[in-house]
Amino acid sequence: MKYIYFIGTAGSGKSTLVQAFKEWLNFHSIDTTIVNLDPGAEFVPYQADVDIRDWINISDVMRDHSLGPNGAQVVAADIMALNSREWASVVKEFRSDYCLVDTPGQMELFTFRLSSNTIVEKLGKEDAFIVFLADPSLARTPNGFVSDLMLSGITQFRFDIPIMNIISKADILSEEDIEQMKRWSEDPFALYSSLTDEQINTQTIMSIELFKAMENVGLYKTMYPVSSENGTGLEDIYTMIQLHFEGGEDIGENI
Repeated sequence: MKYIYFIGTAGSGKSTLVQAFKEWLNFHSIDTTIVNLDPGAEFVPYQADVDIRDWINISDVMRDHSLGPNGAQVVAADIMALNSREWASVVKEFRSDYCLVDTPGQMELFTFRLSSNTIVEKLGKEDAFIVFLADPSLARTPNGFVSDLMLSGITQFRFDIPIMNIISKADILSEEDIEQMKRWSEDPFALYSSLTDEQINTQTIMSIELFKAMENVGLYKTMYPVSSENGTGLEDIYTMIQLHFEGGEDIGENI
């Protein structure tokens, strides 16, 4: 089973994309399991096959440890890792083609906790792949685009597993915005040119240097526009996953 982790900032559309991608995979006869790893989620748009909320209740954590909501989320992330043997064994019983893992809404609760590495290792690091959701509103500007790239690069650095970048909620962007972002992601010189066209200040200088550093270490990657609403880019996600694990061979029908 291949574990696909959906990671992104709060409000980037992770849960909605998990649901849309599952429907796309099911349509193509690809067996899929969904795992919700957000113990603080009040609602998810899918029926989770394994839901961490069956093991951890944020309200209980707040009461038992005298914590506020944010502190409880941090403690819950560590409890989730401590209990990973139990719930991970339940996940592995499904033996699907794909396991879609919906991570906590606040990116830092998963990306910046050592406990998350334990979870990835427990499920199988060699079978892991990350779909990173870039904030579409942030990516409209050159500096914002670099910020999204930096968050993606940090995520790959933290987990050391393959990653693809997507521009989430592409349906809310204009065609002009999408084409500009695609140019920036495919041609480093186009992004560099846009950065140098900006007013030269501390932020721009930092963006240029960060961009150069990411390019030098191979963290500069193409961003694919994806929409959970109209299905744009879902096949691109599947293609990138299959290229990594199966050399591009299809496992579904009518693709």
